[in-house]
Amino acid sequence: MIEFTLLQWLMLFFCAMLIGMSKVGVPGVSLFAVPVLALIFGGKASTGVLLPILMMADWFGVGYYHRHAQWKYLWKLLPWAMGGVGIALWVGGVVNDVWFKNIIAILVFVCIGLMLWKERNNNGMFPDTWWFSAAMGVLGGFATMIGNVAGPIFAIYLLAMRLPKNSFIGTGAWFFLLINTSKFPLHIFIWKTITQQTLMLDLMLLPGITIGAISGIWLVKKIPNNAYRTFVFIVTALSAFLLLI
Repeated sequence: MIEFTLLQWLMLFFCAMLIGMSKVGVPGVSLFAVPVLALIFGGKASTGVLLPILMMADWFGVGYYHRHAQWKYLWKLLPWAMGGVGIALWVGGVVNDVWFKNIIAILVFVCIGLMLWKERNNNGMFPDTWWFSAAMGVLGGFATMIGNVAGPIFAIYLLAMRLPKNSFIGTGAWFFLLINTSKFPLHIFIWKTITQQTLMLDLMLLPGITIGAISGIWLVKKIPNNAYRTFVFIVTALSAFLLLI
């Protein structure tokens, strides 16, 4: 497990940095780690390697932005997200990893299209409807269980709520800490993708997560609120495109 080449170690360290950055307000960049880890470990096995890294990075986001969380949006989303996790557990033995990523990427593009249409028409159609929260929750839960790729979906939901930058980050940090913690035993006992060896590897990547988190906090402070919304749209779209290829 830990006998990697120098290039593979550098790739793993870079992935850990991107994940650390994503959890403190640079959403979407962690999706670049998904195909890299899949290349090294294989599709399904890579999800078990990635999850503890995400959980460690979640604590950086919660620790720095916890006071900005908007819990009313979390309570609307979490029950539906857990339903999506349950669906993913069932589908996991039927559809291969490539199809999962393709479907998720296409749906993310659809969500981006809807949000851009809403920005242009400004009629407030989506945020106050229960089905929008339900759809985003189920899709996000499914995506996070299948490939740890729910970041863009949750970003679309919070952008629809028009939260300010710090509330956007703090709400997302709490959501992913809770949902990722709930997935942890499922990966151990049902999918069996988390082992003592993978946990040892994840701990070795903690310095990379820390460097990424510190860098991300510095970067977010430099981006104004309006520019931040545009930045999230662009990075989310590029990340979804990466899933397709």
